[in-house]
Amino acid sequence: MATVINRSTAAPAVETRIDYLVPTSKINRRFWAPGREVNTGIYQSYPVTIRNARLAPEPFTLDKHGFCLARHVSGVSDFRDPKAVANYPAEVADVARMLTGCDLVVPMSGQLRSPVISGARIQPPAAEAHVDFNTATAHRIAKALFDKAAPGTSFTRFIAFSLWRTFSPPPQDWPLALCEAGSVGDEDAVANVKVDVDEIPEGDALYAPIEGEEEMAAATIFHYNPAHRWWYFPDMTADEVIFIKFHDSDHDRAWRAPHTAFHDTSRPDAVTRESYEFRAIAYFN
Repeated sequence: MATVINRSTAAPAVETRIDYLVPTSKINRRFWAPGREVNTGIYQSYPVTIRNARLAPEPFTLDKHGFCLARHVSGVSDFRDPKAVANYPAEVADVARMLTGCDLVVPMSGQLRSPVISGARIQPPAAEAHVDFNTATAHRIAKALFDKAAPGTSFTRFIAFSLWRTFSPPPQDWPLALCEAGSVGDEDAVANVKVDVDEIPEGDALYAPIEGEEEMAAATIFHYNPAHRWWYFPDMTADEVIFIKFHDSDHDRAWRAPHTAFHDTSRPDAVTRESYEFRAIAYFN
């Protein structure tokens, strides 16, 4: 894992807008179908400043900020090819061990994203401030995966995370923005239930009662707070990755990092972003 070198010529900051949940939104679900996602939550676009993380006075670290940038040269030749990514979970585990010192990594799944390219395996970028798991979901998934991977043993701490990378050339039109963990309060957070469907329902069916909804997996979405501190790494290359904490069971450290894609209109030469993210759980014992 080599040191990341800053070769970006991007501006020190971008003035843009990020979607946040409005305070009056009460039924918050994300319906997920192949190639399409629909939120029932009501969102509003708020002006934010997203600062160039490559120009920050200090490196971003997992324990202080909830995310970090690292260099990782992947052996995957084409992230669009399911066969080519078959060995990628092992690479993700290596990166996680290097960055966290964990004892075990249990892989979950990968996801291709693009703002314009569609298909059953490709989802659009998530365009609102969010974290992929809420606390209850993170603990439930972590326990279930660990019990299956290492039955009869135990762990003292876990980190649910994503390893994110783009494989389209820089600059990208929809970069990833990340919010410092320490700038986000518990009062800003709301659960957003994920509902997997073959086809997105319409009209009143989006809001109809769902049996067992309280036990379904949920992400965390956020209300706007001007105290949130947003950053991004412009001009990412294929040999760079961002490690994002979804949930660290040790809340004495930075334990989650809200994030979202945003449309960077400041770069007229930007190309269509294509990215690959992989979720996993890191365990400590």
